[in-house]
Amino acid sequence: MMVIRLVFLLYNYDLTAGLTFSEACLSLWKGLRMDLSITGYFLVIYGLVIFFSILFPLRVWEKIATGYTLLLLFFSGVILVTDEELYRHWGFRLNGTPFDYLGSGAFGSISPWVLVKGVSIFVLVSGCFGLIFARWIKGSLSCLSQPVPKWSGAVMLALTGFLILPIRGSLTVAPMNTGFVYFHSSKPYANHAAVNVLWNFMSSLRKSANVRYPEDFFDSTETARLMKELYADTLRAPRLLKIARPNILLIVLESFTSDLIAPLGGLDNITPNLSRLCREGVLFTHFYASGDRTDKGLVSILSGYPAQPRSSIVKFPGKTERLPSLTRVLEKQGYHTAFMYGGDADFANFRSYLTNVGFRNITEMSDFPTEVNTSKWGVHDQYLFKRLEAELDTARMPFFRTVLTLSSHEPFDVPVEKPFVPGTDEESLFLNSSAYTDHVLGDFFAYARRQPWWDSTLVVITADHGHRHPGNKKLEDERRFRIPLLLLGGALAATGREVPVTGSQTDIANTLLGQLMEPDTAFRFSRDLLSPGAASFAAFFYQNGYGFVQPDKLLVYDHDGKDFVRKEGAITEDDIARSKALQQALFSDYNRK
Repeated sequence: MMVIRLVFLLYNYDLTAGLTFSEACLSLWKGLRMDLSITGYFLVIYGLVIFFSILFPLRVWEKIATGYTLLLLFFSGVILVTDEELYRHWGFRLNGTPFDYLGSGAFGSISPWVLVKGVSIFVLVSGCFGLIFARWIKGSLSCLSQPVPKWSGAVMLALTGFLILPIRGSLTVAPMNTGFVYFHSSKPYANHAAVNVLWNFMSSLRKSANVRYPEDFFDSTETARLMKELYADTLRAPRLLKIARPNILLIVLESFTSDLIAPLGGLDNITPNLSRLCREGVLFTHFYASGDRTDKGLVSILSGYPAQPRSSIVKFPGKTERLPSLTRVLEKQGYHTAFMYGGDADFANFRSYLTNVGFRNITEMSDFPTEVNTSKWGVHDQYLFKRLEAELDTARMPFFRTVLTLSSHEPFDVPVEKPFVPGTDEESLFLNSSAYTDHVLGDFFAYARRQPWWDSTLVVITADHGHRHPGNKKLEDERRFRIPLLLLGGALAATGREVPVTGSQTDIANTLLGQLMEPDTAFRFSRDLLSPGAASFAAFFYQNGYGFVQPDKLLVYDHDGKDFVRKEGAITEDDIARSKALQQALFSDYNRK
């Protein structure tokens, strides 16, 4: 695995020249974790061969082990030479994408020199390891036909089972993913070099990384026309800020559905602090999550990019590198960026995405004292916000801080002696955990208002997604996707105001930029919700369908049935066409990233 990575670095010498010596070494070191994972997968077969040879000592096991070894050497060599060349053109490590071009004639354009280089490297690398195997290893395989004590079979089977440790790569809730090896916030190539291409290729096949969505609603011209109606040019939004460049604190609450918040029509007394804050700031009363998971929510908020059914773009760094980034836009304006999460930043490939969008500092559960790591998911919210208080008091200004909570995630095991909401059923536990997070928020804002940075800070509160509770709502229920969006803080001039425009997480980027400078066209799925004339709609996506919400109207489309399963309100043909155009524009954009 190390040799494959070294050959990759040498082959792409012009890109490697942009790394310092320490960065190149870090690519080797960080990649070791993923090397161990793919090695663990390969060793499972060897372990089973040895186990069965103990039970039935036959010469056939020697042949199987030899054939398997030669097959792995051949497979590794082919992946190596394919990846190192395609990377120069595509800029991401090999995954299942080449299968899209089989038979298209694309490979006929490969120059003879590239073929010569590829064949030479294949023969050199695979041949050398083949000789090592033949000379020093193959002879010892004769032991597979020799009788040994049967009890050793149990030992061998146990050892094979323990391979789950290197395969999984961690003892936390996060299994191995490319985020484990990402370490550089400004040089994607350093991260790419650390990725084990064999692991990446096999993982992409397993996850269907090369998902291609249908583009069969309209032609591109009609799609563009309908998208122009949804994202029409609007007037400059009225300024709600006291200062030109405020600090920005973005708080993303885990699973905080609007049904928890009284001013949004939710339950009383579950979130009294957040309800009070809603009356003090600018509250968007018809706001929706784009997807149903945290990874999708982060991308929608920070990149203004909608969620997708059956997939999540955050899993594929080759695509997320091509997304717009609110973090990078603000960094160019002089903001100091940081992300804070009490959980494992490697979960669901968070780290690779957060690195790709430009966060300079990422604080996660490993940065907290061990004694406060008491939740299944990591560090509870009270410790997260205490750490946030300490960091904000010494932060360089202007800052852009994003904080993601976790205590209101299953299993809702919050650290309180007396529950806020009694009951042991799942809904009661969810409500109790939400009340706990609200309590922590109340303490944080009481502290924040006394700090010198408060008067120059804009706070943005939203959620990563909604939740089926309270009420155990169905996945396609639009109420499950309705979440808060609240602006407040000492830098905000407007208070006690409600914005009735229907919007989505994807609109946060340009709504913020509209207050700081002007909306950015790179966020093509984002509108300034404060701008006069902004279209009032939101789209949400679930496993195999999408919803399109407008004032007093709702459409829900099912991909399996290829039809709308819900039509509520005075739906017109234009409404249907716009909803389809938005989905097709997303699918087309995703397919081309």
